[in-house]
Amino acid sequence: MAENSAHVSYADAGVDTAEGARAVDAIKAAVATTNRPEVIGGLGGFGSCFSAAALKDMEDPVLVSGTDGVGTKLAIAQLLDRHETVGEDLVAMCVDDVVPMGAEPLFFLDYVAIGKLRAEHVAKIVGGIAEGCRKSGCALVGGEMAEHPGVMAADDYDLAGFVVGVVDRPKMIGPDKVREGDVILGLPSSGIHSNGYSLVRKVCVEGRSVEELERPLPELGGESLADAVMRPTTIYAGGLVAALRAGAPIHAMAHITGGGITENLDRAMPDNLDALVHRGGEKGPAWDVPPVITYVSEAAGLTLDEAYRTFNMGVGMAVVCAPADEAAVRAALEEQGFSPFTVGEVVPGTGKVVYDDER
Repeated sequence: MAENSAHVSYADAGVDTAEGARAVDAIKAAVATTNRPEVIGGLGGFGSCFSAAALKDMEDPVLVSGTDGVGTKLAIAQLLDRHETVGEDLVAMCVDDVVPMGAEPLFFLDYVAIGKLRAEHVAKIVGGIAEGCRKSGCALVGGEMAEHPGVMAADDYDLAGFVVGVVDRPKMIGPDKVREGDVILGLPSSGIHSNGYSLVRKVCVEGRSVEELERPLPELGGESLADAVMRPTTIYAGGLVAALRAGAPIHAMAHITGGGITENLDRAMPDNLDALVHRGGEKGPAWDVPPVITYVSEAAGLTLDEAYRTFNMGVGMAVVCAPADEAAVRAALEEQGFSPFTVGEVVPGTGKVVYDDER
């Protein structure tokens, strides 16, 4: 053993295990509110247990998993010291990636990497994760809080999430169900959601003080840029799972995230069909684009094609169904509190997204 006259504890090295324990205590109540009957035990074990007994009633249960983060939206959260809703963003980015297969999200785990652990700070973040899990109907069964002194600045943190869902194979939906003439419906987004924030920061945040960011803007209907860009991502999974359970005849879905409509809606199309989107040219689309998306797009000087490849343009989730089933699908979605609108239709093609103003 090397000679060392000085005593250096783990806390001296920058890791406070006592604060970590306090953080766990601070989040236990929030985590408990997400429990489902399948959850076995609680926080504190080396692994998280979830009963698979309900899967026995399925003909051919298929597990569907997803993982994601919040990205550089966290940098704005840190600048504004707003941490209550980024957890919802994390859950949304994961659960809404598994529901397009028709899967019900079952359980969720999170990973929080932080420069300096503060129990109250982490409680706000995990409280948002718990809220997202409640909205989507999945259980928050565990996670990890890792303190990274010397690697991350004290106030820096990053988030990652992981979700597991299940669907009975005969009830899976996707591109193989889509047919020529199908209708494409959109579900409204709450704003920018959690994609495109490197551009948002570059053109709208850098060089501005917190006071400027919190000042009401007429271009945003009197809302501040801070409020507009930090609005949490809409979580669609809970309502969509309920609609599917009620028998809504949906063929496919597309979660509109990074890459916008152009690079996500095509993932719901088979190789021989295109998604024809009615964005309307100079008149704009037949749905409402959130003002903050227009504001950022204009500030960045984006062309229309660039905007549709960067932001969701007001379409957080696309739903594809047969024309004969449109009324029933709309009714099922409205029953879950959604306000669906027409985005376009499915036409012969090669598995791409095309726009009516380009034809």
